Amino acid sequence: PCCECIFFFFYLLLGGAEWLLGLFCLCSDELLVITAATEVNDGYLRFMRTIRQFNYTVQVLGLGEEWKGGDVARTVGGGQKVRWLKKELEKHKDKQNMVIMFVDSYDVILASGPEELLKKFSRFSHRVVFSAEGFCWPDQRLASKYPVVHHGKRYLNSGGVRVCGRDMLFEFLHKYCVTLNDNVTLFRSSVFKKWSKRKEKLQLNYLGNYVPSAWTYEHGCGICDDDLLDLNGVSDEEMPLVHVAVFIEQPTPFLEEFLERLATLIYPHTRLRLFIHNNVVYHEQHVEQFWTRHRSLFPGARIIGPEENLRQDQARTMAVEACKKDVSCDYFFSIDSDVALTNPDVLRILIEENKAVIAPMLSRHGKLWSNFWGALSPEGFYSRSEDYIDIVQSKRVGLWNVPYITQVYLIRGETLRSRLAPVSLYQQEGMDPDMIFCKSVREQGVFMFVSNRDEFGRLISSTNYNISRLHPDMWQIFDNPVDWREKYIHEDYSKIFEDDENFVEQPCPDVYWFPAFSERMCDELVETMEDFGGWSGGKNKDERLSGGYENVPTVDIHMNQIQYEKEWLKFLKDYIVPVTEKLYPGYYPKVYIFIFL
Repeated sequence: PCCECIFFFFYLLLGGAEWLLGLFCLCSDELLVITAATEVNDGYLRFMRTIRQFNYTVQVLGLGEEWKGGDVARTVGGGQKVRWLKKELEKHKDKQNMVIMFVDSYDVILASGPEELLKKFSRFSHRVVFSAEGFCWPDQRLASKYPVVHHGKRYLNSGGVRVCGRDMLFEFLHKYCVTLNDNVTLFRSSVFKKWSKRKEKLQLNYLGNYVPSAWTYEHGCGICDDDLLDLNGVSDEEMPLVHVAVFIEQPTPFLEEFLERLATLIYPHTRLRLFIHNNVVYHEQHVEQFWTRHRSLFPGARIIGPEENLRQDQARTMAVEACKKDVSCDYFFSIDSDVALTNPDVLRILIEENKAVIAPMLSRHGKLWSNFWGALSPEGFYSRSEDYIDIVQSKRVGLWNVPYITQVYLIRGETLRSRLAPVSLYQQEGMDPDMIFCKSVREQGVFMFVSNRDEFGRLISSTNYNISRLHPDMWQIFDNPVDWREKYIHEDYSKIFEDDENFVEQPCPDVYWFPAFSERMCDELVETMEDFGGWSGGKNKDERLSGGYENVPTVDIHMNQIQYEKEWLKFLKDYIVPVTEKLYPGYYPKVYIFIFL
């Protein structure tokens, strides 16, 4: 089992050695797990899930009590657990056929059952076994007192408790036949030296996605349907109240479509509270159009425009604080403008997952760029986990505990008002708001999940978005091909490839008439040409051509004059060539010949 076995030696040094050692009788076949936890959090729930899975007998100490043992994550402490455990052990000192294992709960996963643990314990031929670690913490001066080991870990895992009397400790370890589990046969410590403690907890979270049977290749996700929240049968008036916070922080393609999706969410709009921060002057027209059409759906909405000069971190803090202060706010849903949520049930789906913090998994079309990281580098930035690609490509489907999420996520309001209440979620000098958010959530012991159990949509790329153009979305056929198609290709285009022979009209021999562009594309293409205004004179002399002569002159504008030639060729290749191959069997056109049509 992967567990953090700590504190035993402290009790023994306090005078309880005789009866405590008696609890570790090697002929025993009864095992009691004792743990300490002051609150029910994600780590505790994970621990208890593995306890139930292997049918361990467990006693939880301190639940509901105030923690007064110091910040053991950063320094020495933990005496409160010492007192709890000593008091509890008094109840069991006469039970000669019992083995007691004391472990933490927030960062522990049990990977096998009591039978295997007792069998491995018996092989040590020692009455007390401690987990070992690779760093002598918190007092490095004790390092020379430990015997040298040739493999595994060397040092006793103190778990954050400083022991007074170094010579006394080692005399005790020798007298009472105490050993260290230095080769991880029984325990794997999750406490290393202070700088690596964060890394070890992240690694434990990663393992928790799989161990002991959270996800397997044979059965997929084994825990995804545990503890779900059922909203079926809940009336509109009783649905959870959700604060929806929208952030438009940079020019973003297809923003009109993004805003329209807010209006089509399948969720009672009376249970939504809308907040929009728009920091882009160009998008004021789109926000105004949206608000004119749908203001009745979002009474009491708050819209903050670029004229208020509010920074991104300030806007995000303002939105999340509104949920914190509103005790009726059940969830806070944050969404950036570069998110295309095509699943209108997204709110209900995420709420029913019943997690404190959860994000729908999204990626850019055809890319591995997503809204989560599977791992962190030592500096706290992106690092690719072993399973990242499989999760993005949905080869592994489930709920994944990850160290970083961004762009869209749901937070339980109660979590904001409790675990996350004392921290600044978005404001810290020198760091981006998304990095601050994830770091703050991790440090509070709150798990961040990403779900790819459903198809939620995709991410929009805004890297090459040029708002100096009249209709800049027209140029997005390369960066955002799916969104470009939905906006600019006729809704009946796909019918061309169905069996209906009468769909494609033939007004005269070998001339075919079929829908390709949407009305929106036709209008915007005409408006773009009219705005450019550089029409040819309709004469044979044409300096735009390499030879300077046009055999069949027309009054026109070439695509390269508006820097649209690459996009036009892409359109011809993706949408016209397939039709040509269908209508002219045996002929395989090359795109460049269409330039002259």
